[in-house]
Amino acid sequence: MLVLQAVISYRSVPRTLKLLKNRSRYPFQWIPHFTSVINWTLRLGLGMLRQVAPINEPWVAIVDHSIDIGTKKALVVLRVKIDSLSKKKQAICLEDCECIGLSISDSVNGESISLDLEKVFGRAGSPEAIIKDNDRTLHKGVRLYTEKQDTAPHIIEDIGHVIALALKSQFEKTDEYKHFITLANNGAKNLRQTDLAFLVPPKLRSKGRFQSIGNLGKWAEKVQGVFDKLTPITKLVEQEQTLLEKLDKALPNFSRSRHFINDFSNTTKVVSCIMKTLKNNGLDDASQKQTLKASEKLMPDSTVKVRLLDWLHQHTHIRKQITTLPLLISSDIIESLFGRFKHIVARSPHADMNRSTLLIPALCGRFDDAAMAQTLRQVSHHDLKEWENKNIPYTLRKKRQVFFDEMKIQKPGN
Repeated sequence: MLVLQAVISYRSVPRTLKLLKNRSRYPFQWIPHFTSVINWTLRLGLGMLRQVAPINEPWVAIVDHSIDIGTKKALVVLRVKIDSLSKKKQAICLEDCECIGLSISDSVNGESISLDLEKVFGRAGSPEAIIKDNDRTLHKGVRLYTEKQDTAPHIIEDIGHVIALALKSQFEKTDEYKHFITLANNGAKNLRQTDLAFLVPPKLRSKGRFQSIGNLGKWAEKVQGVFDKLTPITKLVEQEQTLLEKLDKALPNFSRSRHFINDFSNTTKVVSCIMKTLKNNGLDDASQKQTLKASEKLMPDSTVKVRLLDWLHQHTHIRKQITTLPLLISSDIIESLFGRFKHIVARSPHADMNRSTLLIPALCGRFDDAAMAQTLRQVSHHDLKEWENKNIPYTLRKKRQVFFDEMKIQKPGN
């Protein structure tokens, strides 16, 4: 539980327990080695995968595959009960999810994803809907799977990715956006390691840039406010004059982008507000009305507005066919799962997709002592080895070891 809930490293667990033993009254008789902690955690994850079975309550599946870790990718399928949002009355967390599918491969394509989904839903039952992002490979895999089904589940497009693609389509190719991005990048270089470094614009992601582009809009609006406050003053005090000169030097002609900044900032603020409502409350009658009202603040010919309203119309229809409860329309939770997993894996000197992937199922769901003890009794260390040989026949570490053994490279000190 120290690994799963406190998210500390495996090696830290014995040190933490030793500290508690020496500094508290907890009666620790034995402190495990960190490798035992690893095996317990992975056995728990494997046991949870083996326990996957159909359930009576309606549910939706969230599907995504991780970015490459080492040379492999992991396709993960989560199960979330449809009534989870209405019970929590806020965004779901990992405790509300169950990992029902985990597939590791060197590469993924539409056909392989379709086959993996067939296996997963063959064990777990059929979902009411599948939530996914706009990744082309994932889209093809889900489409191929649904085409084979007599009663195909509905497909829900993640609202975050839909908005990101709409923002990209509206702004990316415009001259105003290109000029503004160049200005922000140059400004970051000019402001960094100066006394105005606290005004450095947020770092732009190279991949999925428009999923967090709202932070840039907030920064631009605030900096524009600083220029507006200082510029009209005819008699600036020396400190304000110095600040204005430094800012103008770092961000030359910033105010010339005023019209674009206002439009860009307003658009990102509106969609951020809409996504916050939909992600926390789900799609229901109330959030639909709030979304329609907020969209009125966007320009009538805005690409973002057109795509948002189109998405809203399609998914309102899907919701009416599935449930009267708020409908989950975001795959953010699976991104959080990958983030937590990578946070732990990144501590390894050689990050690779190995048997530690079994940590993913263990990071989901709720645990009590009885269920955890039963799961650990059902899965042995031998079962771990069998799973590894079947699903991960090689790792970078194994390849490196075999390579040097075949080359007969003498080990240091021998």
